[in-house]
Amino acid sequence: MRRGAFVPLMLLLAGCSVGPDYRRPDLSVPPDFRGRAPEAPAGAQSLGDVAWWEIFQDETLQSLIRTALAENYDIRIAAARVIQARAQVTYTRSFQAPELNGGASAPYQRILGDRGPLQFKETFNPFGGFDMFWEIDFWGRLRRATEASRDDLLATESAQRFVVTTLVSDVATAYFQLRELDVELEISKRTLASRENSLRLVKIRQQGDVAGMMDVRQAEVLLYTATATVPDVERRIEQTENLISTLLGHNPDAVPRGRPLLQQLALPAVPAGLPSSLLERRPDVTQAEGQLAAATARIGVAKADYFPRVLLTGVVGAQGIKIDSSWFGPQGLLAIAPQATLPIFNWGRTGAGVDTATGAAQEALARYQQTVQGAFRDVSDSLVEHRKRGETRVQQELLVESLRDAARLADIRYRGGVSSYLEVLDTERQLFDSELQLAQAQRDELLAVVRLYRALGGGWEATPEQRPASTTGARAY
Repeated sequence: MRRGAFVPLMLLLAGCSVGPDYRRPDLSVPPDFRGRAPEAPAGAQSLGDVAWWEIFQDETLQSLIRTALAENYDIRIAAARVIQARAQVTYTRSFQAPELNGGASAPYQRILGDRGPLQFKETFNPFGGFDMFWEIDFWGRLRRATEASRDDLLATESAQRFVVTTLVSDVATAYFQLRELDVELEISKRTLASRENSLRLVKIRQQGDVAGMMDVRQAEVLLYTATATVPDVERRIEQTENLISTLLGHNPDAVPRGRPLLQQLALPAVPAGLPSSLLERRPDVTQAEGQLAAATARIGVAKADYFPRVLLTGVVGAQGIKIDSSWFGPQGLLAIAPQATLPIFNWGRTGAGVDTATGAAQEALARYQQTVQGAFRDVSDSLVEHRKRGETRVQQELLVESLRDAARLADIRYRGGVSSYLEVLDTERQLFDSELQLAQAQRDELLAVVRLYRALGGGWEATPEQRPASTTGARAY
């Protein structure tokens, strides 16, 4: 081989990488989400593309979410993992470049007393130099390792976004539950005041021999039902406040209130967008794909162990020596030592390493496909839940309206002596339960929007003042 062809051949070998290149696997993507309302728009726009501060317009809720994004411990842990992953990329990439170390020594020796014929009384031997070590990456083992570290970083950043999405939805969910409990407490206290007044009137009628003691007892049943509800609702309110405080990274404390429950969201429609865009938007999907890409690159790392490793070491330095007050030198040192190692027999260790990396990639592929399938199910479940929760809320409103009128008529009939107090007892009990269920139905409709927003991958965008700087960027699709 001519000398001129040797250098291009070496460059060609240094540019190749063993192992498979990552390509996104073929997925079965549905043309549309199941559960989407027929009248809902089916375009590229999605609810998940809307920033969370545009979805949740209650200023108090926005303040709570901002505090949580700044002080929540899960957010801090996720940010620390991103720092570790970025440092790991730098660490892994450093092995592709030559390693240069400097060193110096100055051994001094003085012998007292009798000396042998070949011993000197005093010696001093200073030395300084540089050591170089470089593994020439002919087969791409180090490049594949760096590629895997970069994919791990992308997966870690996606995991951080998933934590943000989860936190935003958790704070909004807890806040809506708190506002619904406030409504339940208001209903319970209003009902309690009404029943106290009813019990007072029944007692007056009983003292005037217009009503019997049974009517008094039935009125007391209504009253004590309401009095038992109030402390239970207050307990749940305080526990929900403790949950929100923990999400904010604070010790348990009271939580401020903003808009009423029915003024939290004013969305004309909740479009789901295109199923294909979900693969790019949902952080858990991009995290699973990053892990798959990293596992694919590690197959190349393992396969490179089948090929020789070429090492280049060298030393350059200078020294002098002083013997019994006489200097010799200075002396220079230059040494270059290319080395090559070829695996011949290691009891199947290299093959086992390749099989392990291949198995890990197959596992990552299955997890990625499972995550994608679960994402489609989450969106479909959330769509049908939002639609059916709305239908339930409408019917519950009609039920409450009917029971309110029935309770009014029952009271009139009782006061007119047409019916017993048992009719009032039954209608009042049904009205109280239905009013509480209506508040819960209104809450559940809001929570369905939150779950759909999270299922669509929305909520991970930080506000401009909180958006962290990123040096890696997202994977291109």
